[in-house]
Amino acid sequence: MAIYHLEAKVVSRGAGRSAVAASAYLSCSRLYNDYDGIQHDYTKKQGLVWQGVFLPEYAPQEWQSREKLWNAVEEVETAKDSRLAREFVVALPIELNREEQVALLQEFIREQFVSDGMCADAAIHDTDGHNPHAHILLTVRPLDERGKWQYKTEKEYLCMKNGEERGFTAAEFRTAQSGGWEKQYPYKVGRKKVYMTPSAAETQGLVRADKHPKSTRYGRQNPISERWNSEEQLVEWRKEWADVTNRYLERAGREERIDHRSNAARGLDEIPTIHEGVAAQALERKGIISDRCEINRQIKADSALLRELKAEVKKLAALVSRTVPAIAEGLEKLRSRVLIFCYQLRHIGVGKYNLGNRVKAVKPELERYAGLVQQIKEKSEERKKLLAEKKKTQFYQIPKLHDFTRRITELTEEIEELKTEKNFLLRSLNCADDADISDVKKEIATLEIALKKLDEQEVKYATELEDAMKQYAELNAQVADMDAVELKDARLIIRPDRERSATDRIKAAYGEKYDPVMMHDSKRDVANLLNEETGARSVRNLLRQTQKMQQMQQRREPKRHERER
Repeated sequence: MAIYHLEAKVVSRGAGRSAVAASAYLSCSRLYNDYDGIQHDYTKKQGLVWQGVFLPEYAPQEWQSREKLWNAVEEVETAKDSRLAREFVVALPIELNREEQVALLQEFIREQFVSDGMCADAAIHDTDGHNPHAHILLTVRPLDERGKWQYKTEKEYLCMKNGEERGFTAAEFRTAQSGGWEKQYPYKVGRKKVYMTPSAAETQGLVRADKHPKSTRYGRQNPISERWNSEEQLVEWRKEWADVTNRYLERAGREERIDHRSNAARGLDEIPTIHEGVAAQALERKGIISDRCEINRQIKADSALLRELKAEVKKLAALVSRTVPAIAEGLEKLRSRVLIFCYQLRHIGVGKYNLGNRVKAVKPELERYAGLVQQIKEKSEERKKLLAEKKKTQFYQIPKLHDFTRRITELTEEIEELKTEKNFLLRSLNCADDADISDVKKEIATLEIALKKLDEQEVKYATELEDAMKQYAELNAQVADMDAVELKDARLIIRPDRERSATDRIKAAYGEKYDPVMMHDSKRDVANLLNEETGARSVRNLLRQTQKMQQMQQRREPKRHERER
């Protein structure tokens, strides 16, 4: 079913990532990074099904080449810890075909990012055909109307006027200066450095310690960048992804919908865990036990009913006498026991089917999760070793340093992709984070124990059903010389009460899990097991023969009276 997944990341040089490498990875291409002289080759990577670059109207058209676009980004970002790009990973609904998935992604990118001035580089990956998802790489520095990069942050000077301190950018200060605002500089006051305006320092005859004026720590963020980086904007993007996805699902005639909101925002009191997840709820709706306590409770109730039925079946043969009412009563009692056994076997069978499907679906995912965790661990350790070796390498060993940089970047992108895949897997298992996986493992262990117990119960009930059938056959063999029609009528009179009694006993044992549809199917099973349709045909044939003989006898009677006269 469609799931909501939107993961937001930042491609930062400080984390060892490169915008060029990230683009090469998502597009499965070979790109050269001018910043560090590394060529990133991911042409052998599998799973790419679609890719594209999107530009706002005033961006240079040469940036349609992703290599030129991201090298332009790498060039303008000069700091060693620069934020180079923003990346989103979104799950695409499997209910849509590939063309619809592409159209959905394109609409989301154009309406939410490109229309707001961002350049976007996107690709759809689907390695196994069951996990379609998209990577969206976005620029984080705004462009002006001439297609030139704007500033992300601007120096903000803390100025003074009449004891009031206020921040101004360089352009703003030129105007504010005429209004009496002054920058503050550090001055030597004894052994200390104190910030004050030049006019105040001059009256005290102080000497300036250095030429750098007082400013805010991080400067003033570009209003556009500030909005893009805000939590409110991220929430809005999350909402828009849900909305556009639901529109496409509705347009495709699908009933599935996704929701970006948390449980709290949706008014749900309980936090979902794996035991309260979709699979468990589905089992509950079908009347199938879904957790350890319920399984044990149900098996105990079944066992108690089984012991009771076994005792009753053994007594029946000894109590039945050779009269039609007694034989009818005995056969119907045995039939009601067969009905209970059939219901229980059906209930166990459905339970085994659903629990087995859950185990079969989740166990491979747990194995895949363990494999991903191991790969992330191994690659992280390898990356750590390479970083240590690179640090020890002399600055003049340029080819060796380039090789280290390339390998470290490749490992970084592979680790990011593995983490994304792991997050998808966690979401599909209804886990908030890695800690919840232990709950999934416990659930699967519980279900495997339950399956084993249900197997044992199934064998017991099958044995008891076979025994009841044997008793029924032995008792039925005693009616060969009785009037079949009379016996049939006697049984049909008794049957409704016996079936009602059997139903009441099953309801008492299963409580809310009782399923009337399953009871209907169980009655059909009984009819097939006991060959009741064949027996009914035999009784009908016998009844027709008897009626024919009576009619013939009635026709002969007048003729006999005439002869006697």
